[in-house]
Amino acid sequence: MKNYVAGVDVGGTTIKMGLFPVGKAPVELWEVKTPSREEIDRLYEVIRDALHEKLAEIGEPEKALLAIGIGLPGPVREDGYVSSCPNLGLYAEYPAARLEELMGIPVAAVNDANAAALGEVYYGAAKGTKNAIMVTLGTGVGGGVVVDGNVLAGSHGVGGELGHFIVNPAETKRCNCGNRGCLEQYASATGIVRSAKELLSGTSEPSVLRGIFDLSAKDVLDAAKAADPIALQVLESFGQYLGMAIAHLILTTDPEKIILGGGVSKAGQILVETLDKYVDDYTHIAEKRADIVLATLGNDAGMYGAASLASKLLEK
Repeated sequence: MKNYVAGVDVGGTTIKMGLFPVGKAPVELWEVKTPSREEIDRLYEVIRDALHEKLAEIGEPEKALLAIGIGLPGPVREDGYVSSCPNLGLYAEYPAARLEELMGIPVAAVNDANAAALGEVYYGAAKGTKNAIMVTLGTGVGGGVVVDGNVLAGSHGVGGELGHFIVNPAETKRCNCGNRGCLEQYASATGIVRSAKELLSGTSEPSVLRGIFDLSAKDVLDAAKAADPIALQVLESFGQYLGMAIAHLILTTDPEKIILGGGVSKAGQILVETLDKYVDDYTHIAEKRADIVLATLGNDAGMYGAASLASKLLEK
C-alpha cells in the first residue's frame, strides 16, 4: 500500500482533483462536476466519493489517503473559516472541518489563487524557491503571496488580493468591487479590452483593432506583437499599472520570483519584457530584484497547491 495526499480545487462548474504519492508528482488527475448552488451542501460528499472511487480504481484502500488540501474561490481565514464563496453559494462555513469530520483525516483549506501560488512554488515555475508572488491575469486579477514556503492569507483571508490595489486614484469609473482605479481595471482581460476601446474611440489613428467586431484581450496583445500603435499604447498602460503593483509587492516581501499566470499570460514574453522595464523603474532601491517568469502548471496550479498544503499537514 502506498500513502497519498489529495489536492482538490473547487470551481464553479468543476472540481479538479489529484492523488499524489507523498512527496511525489501526481499519479491521477481528474475532474468531477461541482454541485449546483441549490445542492452545494453535497460538496463534501461529492469530494469524498470521488476520492474513494479513484482509490478503488487504482487498487488502493481508503486508508491510503492521509490528508487533503482544498482550494476554494473565496477568502479563507487561517482558521479555515470562509465567509463567502458567491460562485458556489457557500457562506459562513468551515469547509476543511466539514470534510475532515466526514473523512476522518486532516484537511486544510486555502483560497484558490493562493493555492495556485503554492502550486507554482512547489511544483511549477518557482520550484526550489521559498518566497514568490503569483499574479493571475484573467477576467479579473488574482494573486497569491508565498513567504518562507507558506501562503500569506492574512488575518481575514484577503492577503494577496492585488487585483484591488489602487494604482490610479484619478480613475472616474468604478471597479466591480466599488472602488475606482483598481489594478483589475487595467491589467485584466476585461481591462485590456476596455482600455483599447477607449483609445480607439478617442483617436482616428489607424489600427487593425478597428476591424475586429468582438474584440478580445488576445486580439489586443497579438496586435501589440505586430507593433500596432493603439495596441502598443494599451500594452504600455498595462505594464505601467501592473509594474507599479508588482514593485510595491517586491518592496514589501522581497520575493525570488514573480509568476504570471491566467489566460492573459499566454501572450508570453512580450508581457515579461514590458513588466521588466516598469518594475526596474519602480524598484531603484533594490540592488537585485525578483525575476518575472511565466507560470507552467496552467489550470492545474490550484490543485497542485492544495496538495502541497495537504503534505504540510503530515509534517505537523
